[in-house]
Amino acid sequence: MNMGIRWTLSALLLTLCAVIIEPRPATATDFRPLEEIAQQAVSDGVFPGTSIAVIHRGRVVFHRAFGRQAYSPSSRVADTTTIYDLASLTKAVVTTGLAMQLVERDSLDLDAPVARYLPKFGSRGKEKVRVRNLMLHNSGLRAHTLFHKTCRTPDEVFRAIDADTLLSAPGTKTLYSDLGFITLGRIVATITGKNLEANFRQRFAIPLGMRHTLFNPPSILLGSIAPTEQDTSWHFETKRPLVHDQNAALLGGVAGHAGLFSTTGDLVPYVLMLMQNGSCKGKLYARPETVRRFTSRSGRDSRALGWDLRSIEGSSSAGTAFSASSWGHLGFTGTSIWVDPEKDLAVIMLSNRVHPSSDNIKIRKFRPLLHDTVVRCISGH
Repeated sequence: MNMGIRWTLSALLLTLCAVIIEPRPATATDFRPLEEIAQQAVSDGVFPGTSIAVIHRGRVVFHRAFGRQAYSPSSRVADTTTIYDLASLTKAVVTTGLAMQLVERDSLDLDAPVARYLPKFGSRGKEKVRVRNLMLHNSGLRAHTLFHKTCRTPDEVFRAIDADTLLSAPGTKTLYSDLGFITLGRIVATITGKNLEANFRQRFAIPLGMRHTLFNPPSILLGSIAPTEQDTSWHFETKRPLVHDQNAALLGGVAGHAGLFSTTGDLVPYVLMLMQNGSCKGKLYARPETVRRFTSRSGRDSRALGWDLRSIEGSSSAGTAFSASSWGHLGFTGTSIWVDPEKDLAVIMLSNRVHPSSDNIKIRKFRPLLHDTVVRCISGH
């Protein structure tokens, strides 16, 4: 079937199956400080535009967009249905979500060596790398490699990772690794016999009504997608997928570390499901103990299983007002999810701060300000 037709049919199916969660206006909460900092961030060039959703005590209390899809005055105004490249939020939303379900069904053993599922991976010192190490980013794999400079196909990328050596012994050092989640995505596909796209659509996107959450968005949606950087280094004959991440593009737009596109409205039911201990609208996606297992600090680990944790010491993108038990994740393109279970609070922020250039790092100061401001609004201080 033609790729565009297939995606169009898929989008229509997601629309038919959608469960729309409308934000309920909060009568007692003054979100003007949040609106002011978001509008100021657009004026200051932190990003061309952004969409922000706040969930508190089980309901959406704030959901607004600011700015435009690009800096041009003629660019389309950003709204809450604008689709953003989630970048590394793919790790938390797709790959970690699928891993939760596979662990529950005993299909995936976190303490098994990766080589049990990918035999060719178990060489050059990687024999002792366990699935848990991939999820905690302490596998010893390098953080990132520009595979498009040496590889031309997904299989060549996988062979390069299998042939690589470790930078440190498994479990001894934390180094945030795209290679680890590319490998984890391969494990999910091997166990299920389906790629991440099909798995996520069947297990989460359709039942949760995430109708605009997908890999490789079809051309029919281009007008609703916020642009990222223009890649001038793509040297292949095949057309480059829309995804910003070059390794995800080389892997066909579907990868364990990046590739997913979505909207704030689509992410609301997914985040609510996790906040509600794995349930949403009467359907169980994961058991409460599984959600806690994947979102809690384990021993001295600085990360949870697939999720980041609020720093106990030093600065955090979650700011200073989110509780120490908070968990979340960032995306390189300017996206984030942070959840504070003690306050029953979550903030979803999507933007395209990498447009037109990823040299723009102003978002580093905005993220903690955003989360501190939300808490201030919620608490009324």
